[in-house]
Amino acid sequence: MTFHEYPDRDMAVMQIAQMLAGSLRKCLAQHDLASLAVPGGSTPGPVFDAMSSVELDWSRVHVMLTDERWVPEDHERSNAGLVKRRLLTGPAAKAEFVPFYRAGMTADEAAPVLSQELGHLLPVSVLLLGMGADMHTASLFPGADTLSAALDKNAPMLCAVHPEDQPEARISLSAPVLDGAMEKHLVIFGDDKRTALEKAMTLPPEEAPVGAVIAGGDVHWAA
Repeated sequence: MTFHEYPDRDMAVMQIAQMLAGSLRKCLAQHDLASLAVPGGSTPGPVFDAMSSVELDWSRVHVMLTDERWVPEDHERSNAGLVKRRLLTGPAAKAEFVPFYRAGMTADEAAPVLSQELGHLLPVSVLLLGMGADMHTASLFPGADTLSAALDKNAPMLCAVHPEDQPEARISLSAPVLDGAMEKHLVIFGDDKRTALEKAMTLPPEEAPVGAVIAGGDVHWAA
């Protein structure tokens, strides 16, 4: 794990966006297509804004989520809606977005279907992650009902999750898929998140799921 500390969040956002864009260009120079997996939440929004104007061959990039709340795209809590509003604009609008939500299906019903349909997009070329103060990443929450299955080395691409303190089910890339990304980047802001990450490195994945996926990756932090 490589730790990058920035003087402020604005500098972090600019540098992270450029690093991710450079990684995509490098991948596209060697492969026909590249896949970019990104989180929802408030932290990555400014990174999306910066990346959306970067010039690269976005038409050869598949963008997917690390996890999705099981709500329609026009719902205020939809991660897909956030990505489309803030990342898939300008030059980045040419990227192909890979949605997870399927109307008429539950998260539990959709997870195995999507795992089979989207397996050709693996391994993820470039992965961007966030982390909660509870040390969850994507929708791998400590104590979640399906966490053990999602952490298993033989887990499918996607797993349904039912967090007890959340209003809706979720679907998430599993730990082996996240850990198997060709490049991994975790973005955290604030002293509380840095402390949480340091604590996570001392705990088993069942208590700190982020620890199961960040080995060998890059961590980006600003106060």
